Amino acid sequence: MVTTDENLIAAHLNGDSRAFGELVRRYGGSLLGYLTKMAGGREHAEDLFQETFRRVYEKAHTFRCGNFKSWLYSISTRVAIDSLRRGRRHRMISLNQKSDCGGDCEKEMGVVAVLDASPNPSDEVAIAEQRQQVRDAIEMLPAKQRVTLVLAYYQQLSYSEVAQIMDCSVGTVKTQMYRALKTLAQRLPDIAE
Repeated sequence: MVTTDENLIAAHLNGDSRAFGELVRRYGGSLLGYLTKMAGGREHAEDLFQETFRRVYEKAHTFRCGNFKSWLYSISTRVAIDSLRRGRRHRMISLNQKSDCGGDCEKEMGVVAVLDASPNPSDEVAIAEQRQQVRDAIEMLPAKQRVTLVLAYYQQLSYSEVAQIMDCSVGTVKTQMYRALKTLAQRLPDIAE
């Protein structure tokens, strides 16, 4: 029998510690992947992950039946943005690592190169430079644009899910995404072509 997120929250509020553990198991992998992209590194993402679930644990009584995943990502987005604003970032987003989509899928991020049995050193240098340019450009995006880009593109959430997480309208999400892509295209003219 599949237990719903709402039932798990109710069980947690009634003192069942296993219920909260199940929520962490259900959403932990994809949430950590999201926070890794937001924080720019696994170590800092783990701190944000802990803070997110601490807040969920403490604020579970405020959850109203609805979409638990959106509520969880709203909390984690606020935690990540607060951290970005405090300037606690230590590293940049790595676009060449695997993306954890929360299931069996993994997605390679970054500049895609055709694999050749005999790699050309000058091509490898050019690809590395392009990856660095992309990382730098994303790092410079304003927080809301960066959150929108990461949620919609890397986490593959719909605009309506992103809007729910960011507590704004779908139109605002589209505007933030447009601005982020426009900024990236301006900062990366050679790559955007």
